[in-house]
Amino acid sequence: MRMVFDAVPVDARESVYRRFEEEIGRRFQMEHRFAESSERKRVAIMVSREDHCLSDLLWRWRSGELGAEVVVVISNHPDHREQVTSLGLPYHHVPVSTDARQEAEARILELLDDVDLLVLARYMQILSPGFLERLDAPAINIHHSFLPAFVGADPYRRAHERGVKLIGATAHYVTEELDAGPIIDQDVTRVSHRDEIGDLERIGRDIERVVLARAVKAHLDDRVLPDGTRTVVF
Repeated sequence: MRMVFDAVPVDARESVYRRFEEEIGRRFQMEHRFAESSERKRVAIMVSREDHCLSDLLWRWRSGELGAEVVVVISNHPDHREQVTSLGLPYHHVPVSTDARQEAEARILELLDDVDLLVLARYMQILSPGFLERLDAPAINIHHSFLPAFVGADPYRRAHERGVKLIGATAHYVTEELDAGPIIDQDVTRVSHRDEIGDLERIGRDIERVVLARAVKAHLDDRVLPDGTRTVVF
């Protein structure tokens, strides 16, 4: 259940929350929480070379559409520094190599201190279980295919080889199992035998932008309830 109601006066909130727990929550053995829509969540974005999802999220942030504060952008490449810093946001280049992955993840965790949401806007590195365990925030990833089909790398080439007639994108919460977290949002569009791999990638980028933005907005609006391996999205 999700209920929306007029804000309680600030000086009465703690009393209302306490009374709800004592008189209703315990009585019905409810798991519950209150979320104040006026409190803007702090969002961090991680990205690799492709910037279409990053650019879209930054545009939505600047326009006030996200209803949150983007506080930092982290990348394993230096490519987007000028774009990000021109908006007054901090940009951190943290290279990731096989030999120094733990050190890189430790540095990233330092930069992610006190964030409410991590968005992987086409960040093409696998986050270790240890990283996810220490990350004190949910993480949303955009996967460039319609999961559970074509899990892993190079999905558009494999989709082209199979002659698919629909391609899509999936936004999901990040878990230890690769590309298997609870799905928040998905979308598809029709393609045909006339479309080459480059066409599929171009069409896919448009879907990825929209799907990721919808998933992030739903989370920020407290409209997503995890339910085991699924989600309920209001």
